[in-house]
Amino acid sequence: MAPMTSSLDPEIAARLKRSADGLLPAIAQQYDTGEVLMLGWMDDEALHRTLTTGRCTYWSRSRQEYWVKGDTSGHVQWVRSVALDCDADTVLVKVDQVGAACHTGARTCFDEDVLFPDDSGASAPQGRPATADQ
Repeated sequence: MAPMTSSLDPEIAARLKRSADGLLPAIAQQYDTGEVLMLGWMDDEALHRTLTTGRCTYWSRSRQEYWVKGDTSGHVQWVRSVALDCDADTVLVKVDQVGAACHTGARTCFDEDVLFPDDSGASAPQGRPATADQ
């Protein structure tokens, strides 16, 4: 469970809908291309640090500690904007990504295991997903 003390603005904190362990999913997106880079987790303090330092700070669920993206790898995420979704239970952080976003060295965490490739070039009819025989 993430620590409970934070310097996050109380007005922002009051709006957040966190998981039972006090976390919010945080989607990192390349600000100029819209490319989805990765999903991390933030508690109130990680969000505060992200908003005030201009660098993405996440809460590591496995290590139970904060980590600033790029401190060890050099693959920094410079924050361009931060927004809450309509339910206030997810954060979208638009960043300028330096180097790979994924710990595997891939540009994004979504490059390696594509379940439904968008390689047809055709759009799906409204209300129906595209299929291989369209």
